[in-house]
Amino acid sequence: MRLAEAWRVALEALRANRLRSMLTMLGVIIGVAAVVALVAIGTGTKQQIEQQVEGLGSNLLIVVPGRLESVGAAPTSSPITLDDVEAVSRVVGDPSRVAVTISSGETVRAGSRSAFATMNGVLETTPTVFVRRLDRGAYLSRTDVDTARRVAVLGAGTARQLFGERDPIGRQITIGGVRFRVIGTFEALGQSLGVDRDGEVHVPVTAAQRLLGTERIDGLAIRAPDRERIDQLGADVVATLTERHPDTDFSAVTQEQILGVLGDILGVLTGVLAAIAGISLLVGGVGVSNIMLVSVRERTKEIGLRKAVGARPRDIGVQFLLEAVLLTTTGGVLGMILGGSAALLVDRLSPVPAALTWWSMALAFGVSAAVGIVFGVVPAQRAGRLDPVVALRTE
Repeated sequence: MRLAEAWRVALEALRANRLRSMLTMLGVIIGVAAVVALVAIGTGTKQQIEQQVEGLGSNLLIVVPGRLESVGAAPTSSPITLDDVEAVSRVVGDPSRVAVTISSGETVRAGSRSAFATMNGVLETTPTVFVRRLDRGAYLSRTDVDTARRVAVLGAGTARQLFGERDPIGRQITIGGVRFRVIGTFEALGQSLGVDRDGEVHVPVTAAQRLLGTERIDGLAIRAPDRERIDQLGADVVATLTERHPDTDFSAVTQEQILGVLGDILGVLTGVLAAIAGISLLVGGVGVSNIMLVSVRERTKEIGLRKAVGARPRDIGVQFLLEAVLLTTTGGVLGMILGGSAALLVDRLSPVPAALTWWSMALAFGVSAAVGIVFGVVPAQRAGRLDPVVALRTE
């Protein structure tokens, strides 16, 4: 039997039992749709996080006290001070490339309104090191830092909570009972790596230290001149801080390292989700095998007649195998359409990101075809081995 004739016979056999064929394909459709949708959500989440990390700035180097590879270790109290920052600036060679932070959650008040925000004590270099644009007013100056001036730049969310639609520039707020004057507001950024970037208040690091009664700096951020020098620069900065604080370990991590760790975690998560969804494909394959075995039993006389007129066992086996593959590939195509549509709806109508990729669609289709081959082999072999005389006598 020619292959084209085998495909025609397989298609007619499926058309003769449309309802059963659709119910059999349903398991494959659900499995493929689940794989496509979950992989799209995992890929979209990964891409969004990568964009957020890269959106912080280019060639960033983050330096913090403690060893980042010590999972589960207790947080290290920071011994870094502004004197250490000056030493690091000399190593970097350009003080404008060094930013610092000291953070604390504080209740910010303006008149009768209040908002809980993250107060960040920073240098005037923050917009240079990180990508952060102002919506109104101006950012902190070096004079503000040197004199510990009580001025503040508000995140878009904090400004909206405290002042609504009014212009906050020049107005007074209180942080921890201390008055600050608003000199600027940031453009809205939304969530970034799980942190509300709009719920921030930037004040001079010296003013923040005075407010909190400390001299510490929580961490440093350095913008390297180029990618080639970032690793060596990180080693030099860590060596400088270790020399000044021999009892404390320091770690320097680059954007690429952060993306690598997050990418590995999200890759594993996506794989687990796809494997869970693939279980329904396995169930669908069992259903295909079961229906094909039933089909062999129902068409025993037909098989005997075909063999009696010269059909070889291989021809019979190929026909039933093609029926199984046709069921799963058709279900795979419908599942791809359903899963892709679901992913697009999730991306547009919910805060969960989703991104369709060609490889996930190709993988889903390939797996659906493989399921048809694997679970169609046994019924095909059983059909091909039937004795024509016994088959013709079957009622």
